[in-house]
Amino acid sequence: MKEGIFFGEGMKFVKDDYPDIYDAVVGLNKAAYTGKVLDYKTQKLIAIGIVAATGDETATEKQMRSGMNELKITKEEIVDALRVVLLTSGMPAFTKAMKVVSKL
Repeated sequence: MKEGIFFGEGMKFVKDDYPDIYDAVVGLNKAAYTGKVLDYKTQKLIAIGIVAATGDETATEKQMRSGMNELKITKEEIVDALRVVLLTSGMPAFTKAMKVVSKL
């Protein structure tokens, strides 16, 4: 969600009809992705790992695509992040995420 890019289809509705909530989400995004210590690319790889650990293939694909498009994150870098998912979240989450990355 860096720089106003929101993938959730509901965000347009929120932006148009509930600008106060939208502004709060934008502010949270800015607070989370500061680049103070970890650069945005590293933060994005962490986000990919976290969402992959949930097993949500749609959200995982969106995170991966945005990282690849915005930050030129490679499949190899994503797989390195997914190695941690395997260790911490197990085989089901890992294999779902690997299926996603293999299709990109």
